[in-house]
Amino acid sequence: MKVVVIGCTHAGTSAVKTILKEHKEIEVTVFERNDNVSFLSCGIALYVGGVVKDPAGLFYSSPEELKQLGADVKMKHDVLEVDTEKKIVKAKNLETGELVEASYDKLVNTTGSWPVIPRIPGIEAKNILLCKNYNQANEIIEQAKTAKKVVIIGGGYIGIELVEAFAESGKEVTLIDGLDRILNKYLDPEFTDILEAELENRGVKLALNQCVKAFHETNEGVTVETERGQYEADLVILCVGFRPNNELLKGKVDMLPSGAIIVDDYMKTSNPDIYAAGDSCAIRYNPSGSPAYIPLATNAVRMGMLVGKNIVADTMAYRGTQGTSGLHLFGYHIGSTGVTVNSAEAFGLQVQSVFLKDKYRPEFMPTTEDVFMKLVYEVGSNRIVGGQMMSKYDCTQSANTLSLAVQNKMTVEDLALVDFFFQPHYDRPWNYLNLLAQAALNQ
Repeated sequence: MKVVVIGCTHAGTSAVKTILKEHKEIEVTVFERNDNVSFLSCGIALYVGGVVKDPAGLFYSSPEELKQLGADVKMKHDVLEVDTEKKIVKAKNLETGELVEASYDKLVNTTGSWPVIPRIPGIEAKNILLCKNYNQANEIIEQAKTAKKVVIIGGGYIGIELVEAFAESGKEVTLIDGLDRILNKYLDPEFTDILEAELENRGVKLALNQCVKAFHETNEGVTVETERGQYEADLVILCVGFRPNNELLKGKVDMLPSGAIIVDDYMKTSNPDIYAAGDSCAIRYNPSGSPAYIPLATNAVRMGMLVGKNIVADTMAYRGTQGTSGLHLFGYHIGSTGVTVNSAEAFGLQVQSVFLKDKYRPEFMPTTEDVFMKLVYEVGSNRIVGGQMMSKYDCTQSANTLSLAVQNKMTVEDLALVDFFFQPHYDRPWNYLNLLAQAALNQ
């Protein structure tokens, strides 16, 4: 069998390695238009902020490793066309200009996502950068050497992490977002109010509920114009979200209106000879049971592995996702999973929630910390559909526990009485997750 893989970041790398380890008889050809594979873009802010000194650690595979496993790896090759009738992929060597073709029995589309680039006048200015891949990270680091004023546009995870990195390095930082809160997709106001106050206390200027109307290039840098003001910058970084990168298969497989490819539980598209995984795909969102576009590296590596498991026959089914994520920001450890109260309606869910602040371990211990917690559950069934955690203590593994609760359709009653150990070094006779669920029951 011949398998062609298009794109080799998280999902593609995972798919290639699994295919070659479990099906040594399969011929695998990889097309990747960049000069690297498997870059952990979630580490960009750490790299930009100097926490990660050697960027080599942000790559967990390499073209050489994939070649040693048996793949025919074609780096710096841009795929121009996929002929799904003849089962041929046509690509261009970006170094030589040579056009090449490869036939396939099964095609794996792992083309990922690309930053959303708004149509804003002046956006082509050289001081305005994207933040997605390794080469862009290097460009940000280079321009940041001389920049004193930095404007970040977009208050999601990547934007917020860059805000922290630049603020810690002494830059004058402004964060602009069209929504009225930071981290709107992941956290409800009880958490974002605390974090916004922390950002402002550290000198970050928040320009929330403002949309950018234009960029004006100046001798000094860029002026960012919103409907409510103007902000001077030496460097502007766009972090306004991602879109699936699926032009090659448009009209050839079923997609959501967003352009995300719809796959079944075995990673097959509507064309049974085409598999897809990662940020190019919609996923089954367990809180609602419906397809959703949630581009995360964790989803990508799982889906890529499942492509490898199922490339010959349906073997292992996808379990869906809760969109579980974590963040470290100015000393706070933050984790979230499933829907927030803010997002529940968009997924057709009627929910209630409970917020609780408590200590993670007994106050007779030498130290303890507050834990801020929220549980989101479905009205009527009491099924847990989301949760959020935040503390100066590392409580983030509790977000993973809540993720498992959502995936397994546990109820508030289940969590209230689940068997957690007690040891004063770590928790109290009732674990704080027990107490959170018990607070929900008391409602």
